[in-house]
Amino acid sequence: MQTFTLKGEFIQMIQLLKVMNWVEHGAMAQWVVEEGLVKYNGEVDLRKRLKVKVGDIVEFDGNKVKII
Repeated sequence: MQTFTLKGEFIQMIQLLKVMNWVEHGAMAQWVVEEGLVKYNGEVDLRKRLKVKVGDIVEFDGNKVKII
C-alpha cells in the first residue's frame, strides 16, 4: 500500500487520482469515478469531488493508497 501525505485539510478524489499518476488526465479521472472503478474506504463512491482526508484509503486498478 502506498501513502500520500496530505498538505491541507483534504484533496478531491479526481485530484488524488491524477497526483498518484493512476490516470493520465482529469477527464479520465472523472470517467473512472463515474464508472464505479474507484473504492473509497472499501466502498464504491461515485462522487468526483469527494473530499479525501487523513486516514482514508482509496483503491483503483489494483493500487491502494492511505492518506496520512
